[in-house]
Amino acid sequence: MDTSHAAWRKSSRSNSGGNCVEVAQNLPGVALIRDSKLGDDSPVLALAPSQFAAFTRLIKDGRLDG
Repeated sequence: MDTSHAAWRKSSRSNSGGNCVEVAQNLPGVALIRDSKLGDDSPVLALAPSQFAAFTRLIKDGRLDG
């Protein structure tokens, strides 16, 4: 997948500790997630918009807390 036009953004809850993810939602039909520490060298997880919405609901509900 060509991610060269992805507009990456960090979470507003990111801190200076470096444990952050970046998300790009500007490409049609896909939401992309990557490790901000690795930048362009990071593997990219591609999700359908509905899958990304379900993923973020799980996070907000605390159902992925370890």
